[in-house]
Amino acid sequence: MSLKTVLQTFRPSFLVLTPVCVFLGLSTVLSTQAPISHVMVLLVFIGAIFAHISVNTLNEYFDFKSGLDLTTNKTPFSGGSGALPNAPEVAGLVLKVGLLSLMITIIVGVYLIIERGLQILPIGLIGVMLIITYTQWINRSPWLCLIAPGLGFGVLMVVGTPLVLTGSYSPLAWLVSLVPFFLVNNLLLLNQYPDIHADACVGRKTFPIVFGVKKSNLMYAGFMLAAYTLILLSVLNGYIPTLGLVALVPMVLSLFALYGAVKHAEKIAEAPQYMAANVAATLLTPFLLGVAIVNG
Repeated sequence: MSLKTVLQTFRPSFLVLTPVCVFLGLSTVLSTQAPISHVMVLLVFIGAIFAHISVNTLNEYFDFKSGLDLTTNKTPFSGGSGALPNAPEVAGLVLKVGLLSLMITIIVGVYLIIERGLQILPIGLIGVMLIITYTQWINRSPWLCLIAPGLGFGVLMVVGTPLVLTGSYSPLAWLVSLVPFFLVNNLLLLNQYPDIHADACVGRKTFPIVFGVKKSNLMYAGFMLAAYTLILLSVLNGYIPTLGLVALVPMVLSLFALYGAVKHAEKIAEAPQYMAANVAATLLTPFLLGVAIVNG
């Protein structure tokens, strides 16, 4: 029971986002046909996946301790995993797993800095700060809460991967990192709608709580348009191959999710197909973009 509960707090279905973002960063290196170290690729993935596990488990622990887990309606996309309210005796173990995962991330980061140089340090420090402060502090600032997910998964992972593999920053990686930046922000933004009341009761100040659903929908639409316009302009200007136009296809899913957000507002969890479409767009778009960059 303890192992099953701990694994639930990993939020396994959401961990898919990590290899997708690492792959997008990796694609910018593969497209240059530069030699890469498979060991370094593995270490990047290990560091990234344990960072994701850490933020998930720590979030689960602090949401349980604050009482938030007892007031949210659980869905596949929001409200937490619901694991700890059903097994409160495992809370201490989940905290230890979260801290251990963070320590593994830091150890991997230190090794990479030793191997590749101090230019990796800023990305590592920002990443660790995001993990440590996300649940307790970032969620109390609507603007930080809005952009923190995209910063962590989009910018840090996508830009950091080629930095580790080549020892230098990649202009292409900076450019394409903005696509998951916008879409991952939207992923978390929409997932906050069903939890508006519960989050407010524990002092959170997410974007939907502070500015309301209508303005949040406008922000969602703006991020969506920014992501897909960036892809189109990058193709037209020759920064990414023409094949990159395939990454525009999931925009249909984002539009579908936006329609659901406008129609159902904070009750969108009652129509989970819209939230599922949001997740699918967030995963498919950077994956297809990475495939296009490698094969273009």
